[in-house]
Amino acid sequence: MVPGIAPTITRYSLGMSKKKPKLGQNFLTDPSARQRIVEALGDISSATVLEIGPGRGALTDLLATRAQSLIAVELDRALAPRLTEIWKSSGHVAILQADILELDLAQARAMTGIAGDAPMVVIGNLPYYITSDILLRLFEQAASISRAVVMVQEEVADRLAATSGTSTYGLLSATAQMHGRVEKLFALPPEAFSPAPGVSSAVIRLDMHPRFEELHVDRTGFLRFLQICFRQKRKTLVNNLKSAGIADNADVFAVIEEAGLNAAVRAEAVSLESMALIYRRLHSNRGKHEKTGDSLAG
Repeated sequence: MVPGIAPTITRYSLGMSKKKPKLGQNFLTDPSARQRIVEALGDISSATVLEIGPGRGALTDLLATRAQSLIAVELDRALAPRLTEIWKSSGHVAILQADILELDLAQARAMTGIAGDAPMVVIGNLPYYITSDILLRLFEQAASISRAVVMVQEEVADRLAATSGTSTYGLLSATAQMHGRVEKLFALPPEAFSPAPGVSSAVIRLDMHPRFEELHVDRTGFLRFLQICFRQKRKTLVNNLKSAGIADNADVFAVIEEAGLNAAVRAEAVSLESMALIYRRLHSNRGKHEKTGDSLAG
């Protein structure tokens, strides 16, 4: 939550602000885009939907008429109170004034009085400057989420959905795909927003199915391992591993060969399955784990 600001719950209206948007906000104004984005969630008639940054309510009214219950999380202290009148008599819609980066989704229902304990469906237009931070926060709480449909910068959408062996595949791609299936659904031009951003946006859908158990790796250790593998994209995987000091030459080359990879391979060309195999072999002894302070947003 925002430091010094307790979470507050209010009903909301679609009040429009004439002031300059704060917090990197670009409000969605295209009616057809609104419809397509909400429809990408699928059937939400029995779901609790969590909307990130309702802003002026472009998606909120559509969601409220379709979802069993709706929690809209708005950080802006000017916008949140204005979301007041239209749903003030509805018992299934609540506005939570809080910071999504600090919010525990498992506690969001209790904070708003919305009942239920099944995984939520998440939707939102993510501010560009904290997109990766929000995505990583959602990944941390993947157990509380069944599906997420979010708008991001198109370049970020391409990275999230990239496959190994392509130039856009990187740490963010691997991290996202360890937590679920990523689909880039469609692009949105700057004109779909007000004010119009300087770049195109895209809508992605994340179906949360974490793969850590399937690939027999521990989440914390494997994510740190991915940080090391992608630390310097121009370096080979072997050199990144060696420079981190987590294995000697013989270990690295033997494991790379066991995975059926060329010694000159770079991390972007290695599948998650092969990455997991390499990790398990190099880190069978937990004492070899090396903590890093790197961000997973690369």
